[in-house]
Formats: sequence, structure tokens, C-alpha cells
Amino acid sequence: QVQLVESGGGLVQPGGSLRLSCAASGSISSIGAMGWYRQAPGKQRELVALISTGGSTKYADSVKGRFIISSDNAKNLMYLQMNGLKPEDTAVYYCNEFVNSGHSWGIYWGQGTQVIVSS
Repeated sequence: QVQLVESGGGLVQPGGSLRLSCAASGSISSIGAMGWYRQAPGKQRELVALISTGGSTKYADSVKGRFIISSDNAKNLMYLQMNGLKPEDTAVYYCNEFVNSGHSWGIYWGQGTQVIVSS
């Protein structure tokens, strides 16, 4: 069994910063691509950022230049540094990882962490 746990969400004023973390635990043989998604009220879940095993990154146009995805593969951790936050960044943020649990590859999701950008 693999578990992903996000942390670091909260309430922040426009222009502020937050750093989200995602910790993977359990039966992990290896981790492939990882990413952050978000879902705002009444909207579909959308991709925010992706990072490959080789460190290549991809961002949604709406967050380019403001958000940075990174990972610490030795510790099974992934981060999302969010700068210049805007009210439209308000959403529940989920981490997503492609994990080999020793038996097979599977896609795993965290439970989500709420980010509210408001003055």
C-alpha cells in the first residue's frame, strides 16, 4: 500500500507565498512521474505542474513563472513553491505520483490540502 500526504496549505494574502509538500510512504520500490493538481469549487481538477524522474518540469500556463515544482527522490518528497499567489489560485491542491509498489505500477493521489488566497 502506498500513501501520499500533502501539507503546507493555508490562508495567504494575494501576492504571498506558500510551500506545499507531498510525502510518499508505504511499499515503494520506485517513483516515476509526479505532479500537482488543483480543484477549485465548481470546477474540474486541473494540472498545475509535473516533474519527471529526470527532473524535467512542465507547468500550466496560469502558474508559469510563479510556481516551482521540485522533488527529493531520496526522501520520497515532492514540493510546490507557490509565489505571487492570486485569488484564482484558491483551490484544493492534490499530489499525484506514479509509483511502483514492488508488484506493479499504479497512480496514487493524496487527500488534498486547501489553499485560500484572500485579503
